[in-house]
Amino acid sequence: MKFIYGKNDLYDIDRAEENCYLLTNGLGGFSSLTIAGTNARCDHTLFMAALTAPNKRYQLIENTYEELYIGEEKFVLSASRYVSKANNEKGNLYLNSFSFEYLPEYHYVVNGVEVIKTIVLKHEENKLGIKYEIINHGIKEVRLVVTPWLQFINKGGKLETGRKFILEDNKISSEKIDVYFSTNGTVKEHKTEYIEDLYFKSDAEDGRFALGCVAHNHSIIFTGEGEYSIIYSTEKVTYENVCNSVDEMISDEIDRKMKLKEVAGLKDEYANTLVMAANDYITYRESTNGKSILAGYPFFEDWGRDTMIALFGCTITTKQYEDAKSILRTFMKYCRKGIMPNLFPEGEDAPMYNTVDASLLFINAVYSYYNSSKDIEFVKEAYPVIEEIIKWYMTGTDFNIKMDEDGLISAGGGLDQVTWMDVRFGDILPTPRHGKPVEINAYWYNALMIMEEFSDKINVTDRICDFKELAERVQKSFLKNFWNEKEDCLKDLYSGTENDCQIRCNQIWAASMPYSMLDEDKADKVITKVFEELYTPLGLRSLSPKDKEFKPFYGGKWFDRDMAYHQGTVWGFPLGAYYLAYLKWAKDKTKAKIIVRRQLNGLEAGFREGCIGHIAEIYSGLYPHDSKGCFAQAWSVGELLRVYEELENME
Repeated sequence: MKFIYGKNDLYDIDRAEENCYLLTNGLGGFSSLTIAGTNARCDHTLFMAALTAPNKRYQLIENTYEELYIGEEKFVLSASRYVSKANNEKGNLYLNSFSFEYLPEYHYVVNGVEVIKTIVLKHEENKLGIKYEIINHGIKEVRLVVTPWLQFINKGGKLETGRKFILEDNKISSEKIDVYFSTNGTVKEHKTEYIEDLYFKSDAEDGRFALGCVAHNHSIIFTGEGEYSIIYSTEKVTYENVCNSVDEMISDEIDRKMKLKEVAGLKDEYANTLVMAANDYITYRESTNGKSILAGYPFFEDWGRDTMIALFGCTITTKQYEDAKSILRTFMKYCRKGIMPNLFPEGEDAPMYNTVDASLLFINAVYSYYNSSKDIEFVKEAYPVIEEIIKWYMTGTDFNIKMDEDGLISAGGGLDQVTWMDVRFGDILPTPRHGKPVEINAYWYNALMIMEEFSDKINVTDRICDFKELAERVQKSFLKNFWNEKEDCLKDLYSGTENDCQIRCNQIWAASMPYSMLDEDKADKVITKVFEELYTPLGLRSLSPKDKEFKPFYGGKWFDRDMAYHQGTVWGFPLGAYYLAYLKWAKDKTKAKIIVRRQLNGLEAGFREGCIGHIAEIYSGLYPHDSKGCFAQAWSVGELLRVYEELENME
């Protein structure tokens, strides 16, 4: 769908900076600015390129500073914040509208002159295009002066003054990094100057370093009414007609996104918005020569656990089956001692394997892929790896991951944090879930039942165990040890500590997985408890507000954020599991669909806040209303997209 923001959204810079766009190129590179055209955080960048896909990312062109001259009168179209607030530019006041459907479009109107700016990234290339259309309704001469703000720094870094930038032959060079550009404007070089006092408001609010620096050494001048363009690329660019080239980039990107919607085959316009958003996280990984999923923008890399959760919605619901297989094969290649990597290697670095859930979620991902694609040959290919996972989990592997005598999986110890509630601040573990976590054992039972089904489908006679018999033992132990009679729901943990009975969202996966250990009565009670204490329109709380450890607000310094991260903070992705569980167990399916669609209205309104068309990572726990953390999160998008798919499948 098309999102349009008008004067009421744009006149106030604080309000305008609450929202941003996101374009990605499938290599880890991206472009993201606010709807005011500002950089509200250091990671907001016009042109972020991945020189080694996907995580060796460099902020090349931070922004463009734009001055419109009508006759001799100058109007600054850019909006920027500085340490000295008196120097702030207010180009947002000239913005007539900002719109985003496939690409961001800024529409300025100044004294009878219109300037329409469109930004595009070339898919699978480090190439950015900017198109300006100048329409002059008056009689005075018009010219637009565009000054690129240069950084050429590692993502999230800070430019030091004195760094040299060399301009020659339509190439900008600095510290062995080259950016080529092409334009139909007039290039005017000047001595390198530095702007040292940029202020990033969102970073300041989160307790991050909030000061930025950019350099500039040339401007590009467009004179008179017409269409003008600039292309920036990490590869050489030579175009006879740069405007036609940018128009082609725009057309190609719109066609690509329309094709994504066509292949997915969903009807709902919000579902199709999420289909396009889901593809923004799919990336090529150079070190494995395969596809991966970036966990979130602007902060995160591609992590194993996040990938295995996001993969369902981001590749299977969207029917991007080749991407799904490429991702799964990459994980299969790196499986060690039954554990899937949680962080892939960069250069000489070794993978990190600190996760208990990624391997079990991998099994569920293969199952979901098969149910959607009916690709039995891939099941045969994956079966030995799944068997290896089950074997290691039964006998024991790293990070104290091992099946106990009761059939349940135990994991973690010391300072290890191996579930998704994995935050650690120095030696402080805000959520130490050592022992037997509820969702891990829900995944374990589900994996055993899937193994039983797969073994039958591909006629495996020599099995490492009787999967169904073991699953029944797991179910018996689970119901005995995890049911909380006092609260009529599931315990979060079985460890013998006071944290066992905390009311957390992790229990919802015991009701939402394809194979559940719960009966109808217990599933209904779990879903009810989650709705009563943890549900919000934008996600599930990670801890009940009734708990003494509940943190109502997420924000402030790093320490404060980490202490609140899993202690009540609202997370977007578990909301998908809640809705799927609700629809799965509802006695009256017709009524359930009506209720879910009505409740989704609150989420759909959230598509306009934060990153347009995406769902954020987190929100404050007590009153969630503005996005926190990553403004665009893969598993949030993927899990909620599955809900829309399920609603359509039930029709």
